[in-house]
Amino acid sequence: MSKTGKSKIENRKSKLWKSLILHFALCILISSGCEQVTGQNNLCEVQVAPEKLRQIETLDLREFQAEHEESTDANKAPPRELELTLEQCRAWALTNNLALRVQLISPTIAAERVTEEGAKFEPSAFANTSFNKIDAPTVSFLDVISGTQIDYFRTNLGVQMPLRSGGTVTFDAADSRTKTDAQLTTFNPYYDTDLSFSISQPLLRSAGKWASTHSIRIAKYERQIVDARTKLEVVRVIAALDRVYWRLYAARKELELRERQHVLAQAQLQQAQRFVDSGQMPPVEVVRAEAGVAQQLEAIIIAENNLRDRERELKRAIQQAGLHMGGVTALIPVTEPDPVRYQLQPQRLVQTAMQNRMEMLEAELQIARDASTVQYMRNQALPLVTLDYAYNINGLGAANDDAFDLLFDKDFEDHRLGLQLIVPIGNTAADSRLRQAFYQRQQRLASRGSRQSLIEMEVLNAIDQIEANWQRILAGRQRAILDGRLYEAEKRQFELGLRTSTDVLEAQTSLANAQSAEIEALAEYQIALVDLAYATGKLLGAAKVQWEPIVPGPDS
Repeated sequence: MSKTGKSKIENRKSKLWKSLILHFALCILISSGCEQVTGQNNLCEVQVAPEKLRQIETLDLREFQAEHEESTDANKAPPRELELTLEQCRAWALTNNLALRVQLISPTIAAERVTEEGAKFEPSAFANTSFNKIDAPTVSFLDVISGTQIDYFRTNLGVQMPLRSGGTVTFDAADSRTKTDAQLTTFNPYYDTDLSFSISQPLLRSAGKWASTHSIRIAKYERQIVDARTKLEVVRVIAALDRVYWRLYAARKELELRERQHVLAQAQLQQAQRFVDSGQMPPVEVVRAEAGVAQQLEAIIIAENNLRDRERELKRAIQQAGLHMGGVTALIPVTEPDPVRYQLQPQRLVQTAMQNRMEMLEAELQIARDASTVQYMRNQALPLVTLDYAYNINGLGAANDDAFDLLFDKDFEDHRLGLQLIVPIGNTAADSRLRQAFYQRQQRLASRGSRQSLIEMEVLNAIDQIEANWQRILAGRQRAILDGRLYEAEKRQFELGLRTSTDVLEAQTSLANAQSAEIEALAEYQIALVDLAYATGKLLGAAKVQWEPIVPGPDS
């Protein structure tokens, strides 16, 4: 080998070692950068102390004893009492209820998913730039290894458009510059310009508008399902609010009743004391009357505690500013029940429920979604047959202008037509997915039948409950009238010395229980009407409810 050849080889070895050292340094730099990024991510991890998870603390109530009342500004203090109508509570619940606000964001998310899937047919632009430096060894006629160096720079710009037929259209323009030290090269450097158009269209699998728009169709079904669930949540929240409102009404009426009974028990104690002081009755009558007062006081305490529980439930439902669950504001419901007997037609109500219940609409949408999925999976089980066509115009020259002139002259054109066939052997996975979709659709159909029977049972139960509560109202009123007469008779007998205070107090307690049962029956009757409306997918009242999805802001 000549000295010139050896020197060239040594130069190439030196360049090779320099290149390896450079690549090794870059790898070390990249790996150190990755460690830094990993360390930064570790700073975001949440570490919980083991005793926080495993040690159970004890509650010492002495630490939470109230030592003094906090002074509050009279102008900023919440009102002691607040009268509320049922309509006002509904409006506040629709505006402020936290569970409902969470659900109202779901339609916005589902709508964005539809938009996301619809964007799959948007065209996309692409650009590629590459630079290649090639040093290829060759054997010359003099048995000397020499090399050919080529500098290649290429720029590629284009647009790719998905089609609703399932295919893809691509427009591409490429420009390249090549410089070489090879001998017998006419242009050095020389420029190459290409303009191409290509289309790829599947013929069986994923072919056609039905298959290409399957994901969009599914997203639309999902959005409607979310809307149905949101409407169901709105109905549920308002129905639950109505129940809480009427239970609060009954609790307040119960407290008023117990307070009146306490006043009557005190009057009985005073009367017994006068009879004992006058010598007309033994002293034991005072003890009996005092026991009756204590009994009514206990009933007041229980009624007050029940009222506070109901007030907190209503405050939690409406979530109105200034009406905190731990606040001192007493809620007074002013909407009175309207007990009217209805001659209901069960079958018409059942049909109305089948048409209006969002659970049934959701089931229908799910069945439609499953039917679309079955058809799509059948398409995906077909062989993949793709038709490709490409058209290209070539340009070449010693300068860019010369290459473009040749390109526009269209002297050199290429056409390529191809057909690709891929047939899975066995096709087990696609067949399994098809069977899964079919079985899921059959499951939905069976679930729909079960849901229909459940809704029918709920409607019929609600109708029976309305009638039973109506009869309870009538029975409660009749019992209250009779117990009232008995109480008056026992009082007169006591004044004549024919009855004891115990007899009067027992008659008074029986009257209070009858009046309490009537109050409860009135509230339960209104609640039964609410349950029937909920069972049919509707709400009571003359005003309709229109809900709108919440679109959170970027800073919310």
